[in-house]
Amino acid sequence: MTQLETAAPFLVIRNLTKKFGQFTALQDVSFDIDESEFVCFLGPSGCGKTTLLRAIAGLDIQTSGTVLQAGRDISALPPAERDFGIVFQSYALFPNLTIYKNVAYGLENTRRPAAEIKARVAELLDLVGLPEQGTKYPAQLSGGQQQRVALARALATSPGLLLLDEPLSALDAKVRVRLRHEIKSLQERLGVTTIMVTHDQEEALAVADRIVVMNHGVIEQLGTPQEIYREPASLFVADFIGETNQFEGSAPAPGRFTFAGVDLTCPASTIGAGEKGVIVVRPEDIVLSQISDAPAGPNHFPARVKELEFLGNNWRVHLDCPALKGAELTANISINRARAFSFATNMEISIQLVPERLRAFAAGTG
Repeated sequence: MTQLETAAPFLVIRNLTKKFGQFTALQDVSFDIDESEFVCFLGPSGCGKTTLLRAIAGLDIQTSGTVLQAGRDISALPPAERDFGIVFQSYALFPNLTIYKNVAYGLENTRRPAAEIKARVAELLDLVGLPEQGTKYPAQLSGGQQQRVALARALATSPGLLLLDEPLSALDAKVRVRLRHEIKSLQERLGVTTIMVTHDQEEALAVADRIVVMNHGVIEQLGTPQEIYREPASLFVADFIGETNQFEGSAPAPGRFTFAGVDLTCPASTIGAGEKGVIVVRPEDIVLSQISDAPAGPNHFPARVKELEFLGNNWRVHLDCPALKGAELTANISINRARAFSFATNMEISIQLVPERLRAFAAGTG
């Protein structure tokens, strides 16, 4: 392979469409996944992310389109003839089998030697941090431990593709955070190509190499977590990922946006001159300053601190901005910044809507 050549994608999805009667769950979906990549399908309930995962697994064959894995067309193959391991939200462990037997189940079906199976199960249970749990039954383990067992079982046959269907949604918040980091660490060590379905944006941002944001059966955006968060391709993505302040207005000229009679500098605006749209700014991208210390630059306005919310690791500041015709904005600042600033309700301050952090979208793109 020359320096100019690149490895072929491990998974290739082309023009995938899935219909249930008159309802179209997936509409002409296409993308590639590289080997060893961790990709999250992210979106609200009913957006098509689980349907897409099930089509890749062969559990719900697509109406049209192709699926290629490692150069092999698997579009019409049944699940048993595809190279994947899968972990479901419900764990799907056999309650009448020990943990050892659950993990060994797929290996025994391949008729491997008993000694090889024993060694592989021991290796996997150690890998997921449950080396002493082989003789127990699923009901004797916590939810997080059961999901580790389900993960070990999915990895038992060393599949080329690992599919995770909302594997953490049944767990409490602290267990979810701990286990998602363990899954990411394990995936990196094994180098297994992984797809995880989730509706939890924080989960996707934390573990994914790339995120596929879906809505109404189509892909709204595919990119790295940083790209998805900082450079949303549509109003839907900006609204679904993280928090935003949004204002309706119009674009008098390229790179400009007007609402409530105020003209803003917005280099990232793609709205045509005279068109209506929505401008978006994230709470952390509103710069707060003492009036006397306001930095030079565009998009500066006086504001009043209307309300303060303490959120533990930061403060949420609700602002009233008369210059923006009474528009209310929400800003986030760190604890240290708030301490140095000495914020107080009804305090008069200066705010800046950082031009490079503003995003403007044409009306109807959300």
